[in-house]
Amino acid sequence: MKILAATIVSLLSFSALAAPEGTLSVHILNQQTGLPSGGVAVELDKQGSSGWQHLATSKTDADGRIKSLFPEKEEMTPGVYKVTFKVGDYFKSNNLKTFFPSVPVMFNVTKTNEKLHIPLLLSQYGYSTYRGS
Repeated sequence: MKILAATIVSLLSFSALAAPEGTLSVHILNQQTGLPSGGVAVELDKQGSSGWQHLATSKTDADGRIKSLFPEKEEMTPGVYKVTFKVGDYFKSNNLKTFFPSVPVMFNVTKTNEKLHIPLLLSQYGYSTYRGS
């Protein structure tokens, strides 16, 4: 019985520390068309003492969104992170050229499991991003 109780407490403690769904979301809007950019690969990395550690890869949905990019089984702890939007393949699949094959966006996380949103306004020869809500 004690082992079962310890296991339950351990599982509850772990899930309380894990990042909730939607901790980090992204959205890509094509400024040239005014439409969302679906099917774009997006990578998430965290800066460590020996370089970047890869955390996740996903693709935007038909609305240009990834509602939960950060792995839900882990804590999003303070530090420097990087979201890389792999837009080169998106433009190529639409028979368009682009100056930017990828768009890396580095940002600071200051609170554990802080809810963050990173939108990307995209065109073939430029982009803009900001801290969304």
